[in-house]
Amino acid sequence: MVNVFVLLGSNLGNRLDYLKQAVKHVGQDIAPVTRLSSIYETQSWGKTDEPDYLNQVIELETALPARDVLEKILAMELAIGRKRFVKWGSRVIDIDILFYGTEIINQPDLVIPHPQLHNRRFTLEPLGELAPNLFHPLLNKSILQLKSELEDNLIVKKLYI
Repeated sequence: MVNVFVLLGSNLGNRLDYLKQAVKHVGQDIAPVTRLSSIYETQSWGKTDEPDYLNQVIELETALPARDVLEKILAMELAIGRKRFVKWGSRVIDIDILFYGTEIINQPDLVIPHPQLHNRRFTLEPLGELAPNLFHPLLNKSILQLKSELEDNLIVKKLYI
C-alpha cells in the first residue's frame, strides 16, 4: 500500500460541494480517504483575475499504481463537470496528485512529486497541516522547510467550516 497526497481545488459554482464530491469520488473509486486537511480559501495562482479557490489536501492509502490513480482522477474531474479550456483557468474541480509514496515519476503526462508544489502556498498550507515532516524526495526538504522558504505571497486563509 502507498500513501498518496492529493490536492483538491474549486473556484466556480458551489465550491464546497465540489470539494465534497471529489472526496466522495476518491473514496469510492480509488481508496478510502484516511485524512483531510482543513479547507483553505486562496487567491488564484497563475491567472490572478480569476475567482478565489477553495483548496484541500487529502491523504489516502492505495495499492493502485500511480497511472491508474491518475486515470481515475481524470475521469472524476469529468464526472464532476470539469471542462479544460485555458491553462490555470477557472474550474469546478481540479484534482492533483502531490505525492505517491516516495516515488519519483517523470512521464509526459504524469510528474510526481507535483512539479510546482514547493512554489505554491495554496498547496503547502493544507499539506503542511497534514504532514509537516513529509520529505520531498527530489528537494530533500520537509514540507515545513519548503513552507518557510516559500516566496509566494498570495493570501491563503484557513476556513472553519
